[in-house]
Amino acid sequence: MNAANTFPVARYRFEFKVRQTIRLPDYAGSMLRGAFGHALRQLACMTRQKECAGCPLLATCPYPAIFAPPPPPAHRLQKFSQIPAPYIIEPSDWGSRVLAAGETLIFHQVLIGRALQELPLILLTWRRALARGIGAGDGTADLVRVVHCSEHGDQEIHRPEVGTIATHDQGIALVGESDDSRTSTATLRFETPLRLQQNGRALPPDRLQARTLLMALARRANLLAEFYSPSALVDDFATLRAACTGIREEKNLRWLDWTRYSSRQQQKMSLGGVVGTWRLEGPLAPFAPLLQLGEWLHVGKETVFGLGRYTLTDGLPGDISTGPLKTCEHPCQLVEKQATIT
Repeated sequence: MNAANTFPVARYRFEFKVRQTIRLPDYAGSMLRGAFGHALRQLACMTRQKECAGCPLLATCPYPAIFAPPPPPAHRLQKFSQIPAPYIIEPSDWGSRVLAAGETLIFHQVLIGRALQELPLILLTWRRALARGIGAGDGTADLVRVVHCSEHGDQEIHRPEVGTIATHDQGIALVGESDDSRTSTATLRFETPLRLQQNGRALPPDRLQARTLLMALARRANLLAEFYSPSALVDDFATLRAACTGIREEKNLRWLDWTRYSSRQQQKMSLGGVVGTWRLEGPLAPFAPLLQLGEWLHVGKETVFGLGRYTLTDGLPGDISTGPLKTCEHPCQLVEKQATIT
């Protein structure tokens, strides 16, 4: 790992008051992402071309930069068909339900790197998306407030009637690595399906290994750092792979099936994965910053609409899982003004 001290990432809680009944599916991540993308394109696209490819404004338009970042023409390690998007949508708990007029719709969104600079546009995008309608029956809702959820507590940063965004931290301090090899433990509780793939198929619980998980965390965090932060995180993947040898594991995982409809591909897609707890024990110090980041960045496939989300329940070197819970239950009040949303 390199010497980076902070990572540009923040989590926001959105609260909407339902105006017209909203019907949520078992998992609303894909539905919310679709509404977000459609509204963002309407707001950001100036040329109204059908496809972004070939658009003269591709390099400066915030829509592809946020929603579907184009890959670099060349890369020292691999050829990309796409690069990770700088956002993650985290819907509310699993289970279909109906929200009647007057009830509250709550979800979170994690923003990374450049997407943090576009926060005013993103807030306006969500207001447009929910005003236009989502889900079966095109239910609508009005934004009530936005709360920044940090490792140090929660802060209400925006209300539409105020129109400004309060100043807040848009990064997290990474825990340091330890050079010793003392034994430590970490339990990851996966709250949404984890899809670690091999040959294009998600691995079932009995085929998952600690090395697969830890190296997937390293690759995802490193790619996001490379494209959206001042420098990459991992200098030596070979050393990290070797460190996996001494890690022991205990899994209490089960398979959870989930199907979504892809408007782009015009077909249903099965996106099941594993949920439950995964306990790691051994010399975890080299992985401490990666496990910390994983709580924000998720891991595996389809993270953009919230899959692969976990929370840490045991401490690691640096006590990265202790401190205030990131539940956004006790927001503070608006403080310094930073930007105006119109």
